[in-house]
Amino acid sequence: MPHAPEPDEDDLDAIAPPQPVFHVEQALLGALLLEPHRLSDVTGIAADSFSTAAHAALFAAISTLPPPDPTEHAKNTKWLDQVLASGRGQARGLTASYLHTLVQVCPWPRHTPAYARMVEAEHARRRLQKAAERLVQTIHDASLPHPVQTVLAEADALAAVVDDIASRFPPRAGVLPRTPAPPPAISPDQTEAVEEEQLLLATATAHPADIDSVRWLLPDDLTLPLHAGLWQCLTTLARRREPVDPVTVLWEAQQRGVLDGGSNPGEVLRLLAEPAGSVEHWSERALQRSLLATADHTGRRIEAYAGDPANTPFQLVVGARRSLADIGAIRTRWQHATGMAPPQRRRPAPTTRAGPPTTTAAHAAGTARATR
Repeated sequence: MPHAPEPDEDDLDAIAPPQPVFHVEQALLGALLLEPHRLSDVTGIAADSFSTAAHAALFAAISTLPPPDPTEHAKNTKWLDQVLASGRGQARGLTASYLHTLVQVCPWPRHTPAYARMVEAEHARRRLQKAAERLVQTIHDASLPHPVQTVLAEADALAAVVDDIASRFPPRAGVLPRTPAPPPAISPDQTEAVEEEQLLLATATAHPADIDSVRWLLPDDLTLPLHAGLWQCLTTLARRREPVDPVTVLWEAQQRGVLDGGSNPGEVLRLLAEPAGSVEHWSERALQRSLLATADHTGRRIEAYAGDPANTPFQLVVGARRSLADIGAIRTRWQHATGMAPPQRRRPAPTTRAGPPTTTAAHAAGTARATR
């Protein structure tokens, strides 16, 4: 006879077990409920550092209420009742039995600083993941009137989060994330890009003297390997000051193996013989697409790193900074192409960690930032 599920049984089975940080937060809150004076040992976190609303509400209550007298606290639950009443203002589901559970599950109250550091590390991972998600969402927002400027501003916001995490967890040399980077995204419709790149190649063939003015455009900025190869042929011929026309470009492409992928020479000749517009215009369009694609890949790579709980904050900082360097490189070329002045990005100081860094490495990192 088939098993008949009890009411809500399927829903209960679908609930994922709590992540390790949930148990860490329970241990930290239990320690503070049991020995409130240990709040002075907690730095680097605030209520929003916790993964649930209930835990955030409890920490906020513990942090704002005056600490009880240790002797009185050992005799009665007056202070705990105040914490519960204050916490319920933000999380109505809190109960006295849950506070009792928190106290019971805390193994060692003297380990409070270690628990707080773990909560801070997990919060840093979530912050980085959200910032990377916002970058990717911005890239795919078709309503933006100035997509490049908006995306670069979002990339700066992501970099500021990385800087803040680095100030809290100074990166260790050579420690890279273990998470494989996702492959580059494939655009579902490249028709517009292909057509514009064909116009670029044909126009550059017709006006080779204009190629020198767009030296900031690289072959890798083009979407198709054939187009990238033909652009390299054009820039090479122009640099050598050799004759440039569809036939000479086709011959150079053969010498470089650009046609080895099965390209039809006749079609290549026709492609190169239909110019329109200006080389600079089509080059800027190609560079814009390349910049947005680079930012998208960077955002998804950092998102993947931050989505892997096995990565430490040190690894996240190193991996994120290496990924952001790709945006920095193409941003510089975009500024050359458009004449935009590079913005001066401010690096905000940590907002919740109290006191100076506690390690030599952290102090050295802070000194280096201060002298930039």
